[in-house]
Amino acid sequence: MSKKPKPSQAKKSKSKNNNLWDHRDLGQELDLFSFHEIAPGAPFWHPKGMIIFRELEKFARKLNDADGYEEISTPILAKKEVFEKSGHWEHYRDNMFWFKNPRDEKEVLVVKPMNCPESTYVYYSKIRSYRDFPIRLAEIGRLHRNELSGTLGGLFRVRQITMDDAHIYVRPDQAEEEIVRVLKTIANFYKMLEFDAEYFLATKPEGALGTKKEWDIAEKALAGALAGSKIKYSVAKGEGAFYGPKIEVHIKDSQGRDWQMGTAQLDLVMLPDKFNLSYIDEDGKKQKPFVIHRAIFGSFERFIGIILEHFNGALPFWLSPVQVKILSINDEVNSYAENILKKLKENNIRAEIDLRNESIGKKIREAEMQKIPYLLIIGEKEAEAKKIAVRERGKGDLGAHTIEEFLSLAKK
Repeated sequence: MSKKPKPSQAKKSKSKNNNLWDHRDLGQELDLFSFHEIAPGAPFWHPKGMIIFRELEKFARKLNDADGYEEISTPILAKKEVFEKSGHWEHYRDNMFWFKNPRDEKEVLVVKPMNCPESTYVYYSKIRSYRDFPIRLAEIGRLHRNELSGTLGGLFRVRQITMDDAHIYVRPDQAEEEIVRVLKTIANFYKMLEFDAEYFLATKPEGALGTKKEWDIAEKALAGALAGSKIKYSVAKGEGAFYGPKIEVHIKDSQGRDWQMGTAQLDLVMLPDKFNLSYIDEDGKKQKPFVIHRAIFGSFERFIGIILEHFNGALPFWLSPVQVKILSINDEVNSYAENILKKLKENNIRAEIDLRNESIGKKIREAEMQKIPYLLIIGEKEAEAKKIAVRERGKGDLGAHTIEEFLSLAKK
């Protein structure tokens, strides 16, 4: 089986010669986000960028609801003892932001770098029975990691991260079946975006927690889930997390670069053992659950950077900040154009209108530079016929349509 390719950090700049696009340039040109020295490694999201962010959030929640997840939210500040218990303090301390409480020097606080340790406090807030499983807890959590300043690069390497995270608590007999469910969700998501996904099984690294027996059980469950899903995969030897093996999903973008995206990790050691997790089985005895760490697209920031470059800013309709722009030819049709705008908004389509006293050619050029999926041209002929002339991004003129016909087209 082939070795896993190294994930690309895509540090290339926009170039007319090699046909590469840089998401930082696109972010500025499309007014999506900006970076400022006062907050290194953290984007300032502009209104249009927040639309992309919110649509991803909305979609992630839709998937979670459909798959039976319950959403939680855990504190952004926690005592270092939490991360000492998990092992992160030993293995990951240099990547954390932490400080002594100026009002109590005995208290050391950590700015949360990952969601998993804190999810356990929700788990054992009450006694769990074998009948309760699987317990699927999702969290769209804001995290902070102390990346070296020299490694920061646009949205690809940031210090402030938003994760589409989930932790699934299962009985041992449920692990493989639940991983199959996770893989199906991940596969459907990338298929929707027309990415061809590759799968890798990352196995036990040096210095890992747990016994060989525990790792053998976990790796066998992941391999079984891949086989049960009829997914071809390669083995990435020694590249699992320190607490468990994982399935990594890789994609190639339009520029031929490899990216590691969604993951499914099976944890028999860190959360179950170090946080002393248990449930009561059918005989009334305490048993240890397994924990699946799951992400569909990983961090919002990195994923948005990747798809901006993959699509050269021409995002799919559902993610486009402005989905439709109405362009009037002259002042005589402004009233009709504004009625069209009202109907679009009533149908939850993100639309703008350009009523400036400029040539229609200039309006079209400027709107096309903003990568807007549909342009609706309205002149006196269209207003009189109660129609609109439709231009689709990448396809050009689609002819005259009624607003009802266009709404049907857009909803598809």
